[in-house]
Amino acid sequence: MSTLTRAAAARILAARRQDELVVPTMTPLAAWHALQQSELDILGVGAMGSASSMALGLALARPARKVWVLDGDGSLLMQLGSLATIASAAPGNFYHFVFHNGVYAFSGSQDVPGGRSIDFAGMARAAGYPATFVFDDAESFSTSLEEVLAKSGPVLVQLKLEPTTEDGLPLREIPLNARERGARLREILTRV
Repeated sequence: MSTLTRAAAARILAARRQDELVVPTMTPLAAWHALQQSELDILGVGAMGSASSMALGLALARPARKVWVLDGDGSLLMQLGSLATIASAAPGNFYHFVFHNGVYAFSGSQDVPGGRSIDFAGMARAAGYPATFVFDDAESFSTSLEEVLAKSGPVLVQLKLEPTTEDGLPLREIPLNARERGARLREILTRV
């Protein structure tokens, strides 16, 4: 049984974040935005299933900068082929954090196919990711994060979360519309 919450996972990442480009989407998005607001956040709102591909493009375009994607399990399930594409491109600066709570929390907590039994780390290894990790408690995730980030990517981290979003952080706060996000992304990428 997992004791890791969405809020705890987001807090651990926010505390460690330096100058990485971060692409949060769906379930992790509002929690991340509530804890961490940076011009280096590329908000993947409305990109269900596409955040990892967006992050791959950023990682390839900016190889000197680490890129984190904060993905939802339901989102990743919609584009599992992205694992093979990412592994094939082999960006050494790519870190894929999968918030695995077994539900489509953003749209009403419907169960995702396969629920909590899906082995995203195993899928990533089979696709060719050189490093994968699985955490289900805040302490082990927090104490291992430096080891994770020291690995050359692509790296996938499966965060097995409690299947709740009742963690004190917002679920659906979306700070910018699509046009504003696009303009912001173009402006940021001219500087980083």
